[in-house]
Amino acid sequence: MLNQESSNAAPTLSRPGLLVMDVDSTLIDEEVIDELGAAAGIGERIASVTARAMNGELDFREALRARVALLEGMSTSVFDEVYHRVHFTNGALALIDELHGHGWKVGVVSGGFHEVVDRLAEDAHLDYWIANRLESADGRLTGRVLGDIVTKTVKLDSLRAWSERMGVPMAQTIAVGDGANDLPMIHAAGLGVAFCAKPRVREEAPHCLDERDLRKVLDYLQ
Repeated sequence: MLNQESSNAAPTLSRPGLLVMDVDSTLIDEEVIDELGAAAGIGERIASVTARAMNGELDFREALRARVALLEGMSTSVFDEVYHRVHFTNGALALIDELHGHGWKVGVVSGGFHEVVDRLAEDAHLDYWIANRLESADGRLTGRVLGDIVTKTVKLDSLRAWSERMGVPMAQTIAVGDGANDLPMIHAAGLGVAFCAKPRVREEAPHCLDERDLRKVLDYLQ
């Protein structure tokens, strides 16, 4: 179902623009951290924290650190296993191809991990991507995240930075996501879409897409 309450003019395909989206449960059907948890035999423990964080009940940074700590000792070969278990959301690749055909660029900002996102980005021919990176030693995860964690602020800043780099106005940008940490970029973009989103996100986003088909994002464009 499309919720089109906003009266603001939508971005147009007739000029170059930028789409930025979340990865887990948006670009792909799965949550990578949950898949890592399942591989470690602690899937339910991690998934319950993920759900609370995505609904805005927990601080995302601390929730991520807590979940990653549970992965300590896992072999880094788990990333190959998880990569082959995830699936692009219906319509994702078609949406990206259509936008590229009209001179747009597409980026993702993920609270997930470069170890999987890099490969997804290559498969989907993305133009920009940012994600977290997990620390490892001797082929095993240490249970820690390297560097700064991708937060809602990083997502918003990336949307703005890539838009500026391209020389396109924010009115020609789209942001799509399902979790509470996507809300700042959803509100800042020319078109912000909550995609099969958590309850809080559905309530606050200017547009909601409840059908699990990313190509439907094109229905909003002029």
